[in-house]
Amino acid sequence: MSDGEPSGGREQIWLEKYRPESLADVLGQDSIVERLQSYVDRNDLSHLMFAGPAGTGKTTSAIAIARELYGQEWQEHFLELNASDERGIDVIRDRVKSFARTSFGGVEYRIIFLDEADALTSDAQAALRRTMEQFSNNVRFILSCNYSSQIIDPIQSRCAVFRFSPLPEDAIETQVRTIADAEGIEVTDDGIEALVYVAGGDMRAGINGLQAASVAGAVVDDEAVFEITSTARPEEIKEMVTLALDGDFTAARSRLDVLLTEEGIAGGDVIDQLHRSVWEFDLGDEAAVRLLDRIGEADYRITEGANERIQLEALLASLALDN
Repeated sequence: MSDGEPSGGREQIWLEKYRPESLADVLGQDSIVERLQSYVDRNDLSHLMFAGPAGTGKTTSAIAIARELYGQEWQEHFLELNASDERGIDVIRDRVKSFARTSFGGVEYRIIFLDEADALTSDAQAALRRTMEQFSNNVRFILSCNYSSQIIDPIQSRCAVFRFSPLPEDAIETQVRTIADAEGIEVTDDGIEALVYVAGGDMRAGINGLQAASVAGAVVDDEAVFEITSTARPEEIKEMVTLALDGDFTAARSRLDVLLTEEGIAGGDVIDQLHRSVWEFDLGDEAAVRLLDRIGEADYRITEGANERIQLEALLASLALDN
């Protein structure tokens, strides 16, 4: 890269460029990595189920297992399907069975990775259960889902279940700093703190935020991160809630209007930030409980299709009236 060329020339998505290639490089899931490594070392993989939030390493771990088992030829023995796109019973009957029946040499079994398996219909899950039984001699399934409760019990009982938790802040900070150094990006400490906050335990969100913010300017600071990710500053959320709890609904509503209109933040994202920040507001227990109760009610109503602005204003009004 020449001195005059901006560091933001992006030929590749950093998520893929810096995806860990081995289990040992997966950050923030130490106990899971240790257990998975024992499967790989013995070359004795069972059907696996990875459950947990987005961006916590489920897909990365599945690919790392294939890389370690099959080396350079891992793609020949690894089939990845996204159940949310291909969720019908025909996918299970056709694509999965076709791959399972294909002849192969040099390996004892092949891997089928079914991402977002909780999006499969009940009929498709029933078909998947039968397929897992039929081809258990030469195929191992790795299922990935956000909610294991959406997977039928007969499938869960056939899998070793691994529950991925949101990544700790130090894991996200380590990866963000590593990528920034490799790409020659200057990131301030405030910028790192903002990226960790925006990520909220999601490595994907942290890396995407870094790449997007690095394109916007020469230095990635907190202002660039919050702007490019359409995220409210924690202090803005705290100020809005504090004004409502103090009984000043008009001022709190004005802060909300700035977030929704001027900064273009979605109402659902405001709810998420409120929920994440409740215990960071130094509120008393009673005020925190009241706020959580109102957040839960507003979130449910918005999920059911209610108007975001009206529900958020009602939330603030309720807090002000309780004063």
